[in-house]
Amino acid sequence: MNIAVVGTGYVGLVSGTCFAEMGVNVTCIDIDSTKIDKLNQGQLPIYEPGLENMVNRNLSEGRLRFRTDLISVLDEVEVVLSAVGTPPDDDGSADLQYVLAVARQFGKNIKKYTVLVTKSTVPVGTAQKVKQVIKDEMAKRGVDIPFDIASNPEFLKEGAAIKDFLSPDRVVIGIESERAKKLMDRLYKPFVLNNYRIIFMDIPSAEMTKYAANSMLATRISFMNDIANLCELVGADVEMVRRGIGADARIGTKFLYPGCGYGGSCFPKDVKALIHTGFEHGYRMRVIESVEAVNEDQKIVVFNKLLSSLGNIKGKTIAIWGLAFKPETDDMREAPALIIINKLIEAGAIVNVYDPIAMDECRRRIGNCVNYCHDMYEAVIDADALAVITEWKQFRIPSWKVIAKTMKTKIIIDARNIYDEKELVSEGFNYYRIGR
Repeated sequence: MNIAVVGTGYVGLVSGTCFAEMGVNVTCIDIDSTKIDKLNQGQLPIYEPGLENMVNRNLSEGRLRFRTDLISVLDEVEVVLSAVGTPPDDDGSADLQYVLAVARQFGKNIKKYTVLVTKSTVPVGTAQKVKQVIKDEMAKRGVDIPFDIASNPEFLKEGAAIKDFLSPDRVVIGIESERAKKLMDRLYKPFVLNNYRIIFMDIPSAEMTKYAANSMLATRISFMNDIANLCELVGADVEMVRRGIGADARIGTKFLYPGCGYGGSCFPKDVKALIHTGFEHGYRMRVIESVEAVNEDQKIVVFNKLLSSLGNIKGKTIAIWGLAFKPETDDMREAPALIIINKLIEAGAIVNVYDPIAMDECRRRIGNCVNYCHDMYEAVIDADALAVITEWKQFRIPSWKVIAKTMKTKIIIDARNIYDEKELVSEGFNYYRIGR
């Protein structure tokens, strides 16, 4: 089976590579010629565990290709997956210019029946806009070539994307015809042979499912952060509360960990887009609005704890462990670390940072306004406080004795609640957590 994937960002590159891994012949398309040249040399624009090896293996075995021109492969493929970006506009709505550009190129150039699948996260109703663009372009050509559109939202977790794609708990596909259903079923069947869970539905429902899923997960995070903040005020322990409510089978334990707010490419953007979709239809998404508000407030909790524990931050040295919005990725989009660093610099602090993967990405985003350290221990030398923002595994069991000797003031702000209070107190640290 031959397919094309347009867009070699996170979703497009992971999707195309995993399809190739399962025996599909995949051509990944991107207008960025520099990126394509690097990909053809096995150099990836993103970090995802296991992805580089998989890309290089499928490149060498000929199932994966990278090109800049969709037109050159349209005659060969049965399915085109559109995985281009949908960045938020100033009003929170999703910018569809790249999605519609793919539809325009598709309509201008197809010569046989092909399915155009939107894999990007898009608002409800986008598929119909895509369909109309294709029809308009074919009308200009004076042709009426059969085609189908479909919606196939992704549910990948950064840091575990390959596992999620190769062993999905469900595949959601919105379709309009039996012909498209059979083709999509054939494409995905190898992935779900052991647990066949392709959920076919109408296209608007598929589009809404993606936003609803991410907004629900974001809601659980903001809910738990709200509870954690109240726990601190009333003297309760959020960890005990989390265990207590997580034991209820109706609730479960996932996404109930308090912290310094969610970030990344999906939750912030999708929450904003869902709020905007409600606004467009005259409906206020009150719960989701509150989810976003709690999250924005939560991103400054670490700064407030530093301010409370140190008093005056001006001239103080603050060490930060973790820059990416979560472990196992270099993604810093909407990362809490960016907000915390900005607040610290505005307050006149000196900031030392370390992250196992995201240092280059941080430098690209904020330049040299912080000190980039070679390892976690260099970051805490002469530091007045340490803030742990991202729970990378290598941060789990540090040598507190070494850290106690090198820090100027023994203050730890643990934004992920990963350490043992008794151990840190025994080493002389003032230890602050979230909700405990």
